[in-house]
Amino acid sequence: MGWFADESACRSWGGPGFRFPFTETTFREDTRFGTLRTWSLVDAEDELLAFGQYDLRVGRCHLAHLAVKPEFRGHRVGERLVLELCRVGSGELRVDSYSLFVMSDNTPALRLYDRIGFAPAAYPDPSLKIEGMVYMVASTLRCSVV
Repeated sequence: MGWFADESACRSWGGPGFRFPFTETTFREDTRFGTLRTWSLVDAEDELLAFGQYDLRVGRCHLAHLAVKPEFRGHRVGERLVLELCRVGSGELRVDSYSLFVMSDNTPALRLYDRIGFAPAAYPDPSLKIEGMVYMVASTLRCSVV
């Protein structure tokens, strides 16, 4: 929760419906903690580096609430997180494609998802249009993390 110090950072990460300021209760509710499959990346000392979730949505492993600890951003931790969530999620859900939503002004995240192999697409349900969000899909992922 401490990674999102202001409303802008919270909205960029959680989307337009994420409440800010948040409490522990509203944070858990808005992340759907306990409903979505939730994973984290930790280092050798068990320090939390990144967090993300996935679930089945319109036949794809859909990623949600992807976050990297601020001091580790720009060090490919987000790439490792996304690739691991896709690997684990696609195996568990038995699908071979992936999706996510990202805020249209979140340039670092858009670059990351593009680099990995995600591309903008029309959401399969045209009645669901979330202002300021880009829906992205991938079926083949590129990995540059070693």
